[in-house]
Amino acid sequence: MDINILKTFLEVHRTCHFGNAADNLFVTQATVSVRIKQLEDELGVQLFYRDRNNIQLTPAGHKFLRHAESILNIWNRARLDINTQDEGKIPFVIGALSNLWDAVHISMLKDIKNICPDIAITAEAVSGDNLIRRLLDQSIDLGFTSDYPQTSELIVVELFTCELVMVSCSKHENPEDAFKNGYIFVDWGTSYRNEHAKLFPDMPPADIRIGPGYIAHEYIRQNGGSAFLPEPTIRDDISGGKLFLVKNAPAINRKSFAIYSGNSAQMDHVKKIIHLISRNRDKH
Repeated sequence: MDINILKTFLEVHRTCHFGNAADNLFVTQATVSVRIKQLEDELGVQLFYRDRNNIQLTPAGHKFLRHAESILNIWNRARLDINTQDEGKIPFVIGALSNLWDAVHISMLKDIKNICPDIAITAEAVSGDNLIRRLLDQSIDLGFTSDYPQTSELIVVELFTCELVMVSCSKHENPEDAFKNGYIFVDWGTSYRNEHAKLFPDMPPADIRIGPGYIAHEYIRQNGGSAFLPEPTIRDDISGGKLFLVKNAPAINRKSFAIYSGNSAQMDHVKKIIHLISRNRDKH
């Protein structure tokens, strides 16, 4: 099967529009239509309901979606393996939720290279569902998440707990003030959302909702407002008087988990990296 056909299928699903998919793929809309028709003919099913500017997956399309993503992930991993091994390195793919990279794990990449000099690291930010799928098909070697995965097919190791604290650009605010004056809701994962809802059931809708925490951090530094951010990342801002702790706001603890396949071909490297992170955690 032509990989470009799978890419086209996924792009049409993402954009819900043949024309927009064509623009993003740098092909004509006719080419997109031909590719989708070819794929439907090969599978013997209709994949999309075609309703002008709102293209939606059929039930068969939804079933095929997971397979298309998996095939494309494996194909990309195969290309990475071949290209990297030609350079004398072992490819190693690390995937994490985007808000985990900025909170903790960016700082660990240099240490990983030091203890595993024979690997070439690819670091990716992925969604929770995609992370699990790619760990299962081993197009990602090691993953990090803040929500315990509900699958028995992967090995899960709890790494550490990160304290999220409520900070504001203004002094002397309490949570009620902060929520009314430019509060940004950072999506730190399912467990965080549940805890946040329990602590602040009457909170008004947030002015802005953001995924990556580093964007919220930079935004309130430049434009004002408040947010829950990891204590280590805002420590210097607090001591320097650039940000202030919100009075009487409870901290929210968020756990971090490493996950990997028990059949991983990179088991030695996986265990070295987990040991490294655990050792650094114990130091602090």
